[in-house]
Amino acid sequence: MVIRDIFGTRNPRWTSTLRRLINRDRLTAISLIVLGLFLFSAVFADVIVPFDPTKITNDTFRPPSWPYLFGTDDLGRDVLSEIIYGARTSILFGIVVSLISGSIGVIIGATAGYVGGFLDDVLMRFTEFILIPPRFFLALVMAALFGTHLIYVVVILSFTYWTTMARLVRAEVLSLKERPFVEAAKALGASPSRILLFHILPNTLPVIITQAMLTVGSVILLQAALDFIGIGDADRISWGSMLHNGQHFIRDGWWMVVFPSLALALVVLSINILGDALNTALNPKTRVGF
Repeated sequence: MVIRDIFGTRNPRWTSTLRRLINRDRLTAISLIVLGLFLFSAVFADVIVPFDPTKITNDTFRPPSWPYLFGTDDLGRDVLSEIIYGARTSILFGIVVSLISGSIGVIIGATAGYVGGFLDDVLMRFTEFILIPPRFFLALVMAALFGTHLIYVVVILSFTYWTTMARLVRAEVLSLKERPFVEAAKALGASPSRILLFHILPNTLPVIITQAMLTVGSVILLQAALDFIGIGDADRISWGSMLHNGQHFIRDGWWMVVFPSLALALVVLSINILGDALNTALNPKTRVGF
C-alpha cells in the first residue's frame, strides 16, 4: 500500500469513517468547530483583532463591556485581542513541537522496530533514558542555562516529546513487518527501505496522527505552565503569560484570568477529543460499526 492509496479514492476509509463518526458524535463535531475557530484566529490574528494587544491605554481594569468584550488588563490592553494573539503563539508552538518530536519518534521507532536486534536494544534503552527526567523539570533547567527564548523551549521539548511516538511506532512496525503483504513485497525483490517507507509506515499513519494531536495538547499545556511561572518568552503574548500577569489582579480583574483559562481549556479539550475520535475512527480494533 502506498501513501496515495490511503488518502486517495481507492481507500476512502479516512474521510468516510471520520465523517460517520462526527455525524454520530456531536461532541466531536463541536470540538472540530471550536478548534477550527481558534486556528482561524491564530492564522488571521492581524486582521481580526479589534485592538492592538500591545497598546497601553488609560482604560485599566475595565470589565467586559462594549467595545472591550473581554475587558482590559492592568495596562489598559484589550484582553480579547491578547487572547487572539496568544492563540497564535500557543497553538503554533504546540504544532511545531509536535511535528519535530513526531518526526524524531517515527524515525527512531521505525528503525528500531524494522531492524531489530542490537540496534533495537540500543535505541529503546536510549528512549528509556530520555523518559527518566520529567519534562517540566528539564525545561526549567534548560531555561535557566540557555534562556527563555521561545526557540530554545521548542528545541528542548522537541527532543523530549518524541519518546511516546517512538514506542508506539516501534510496536506497530513489529506487528506489520510480519504481515503477508510485507512478505510478498520481499518476494518481489523490494528493498528494505522501500518496504519500510511504502508498505509499513503508511499503515502506521493512524497511530502517528493520533499521537501527534495528543502531543499538541500536552505541549500547549506545558508551555502555558512555563509562562505562568514566569520563565517563558517575555517578548510574545501567550495564554500562560496572561495568566501569570492576571494572577496578581484576580480581585480587581477576574476576567484577566477567566478568559485565558477558558481559551486554554477549550483548545486542549478539543484536541484531546479529536485525538480520541481519530483513534476510534482509524484504529481497526475500535472502528467496528463505523
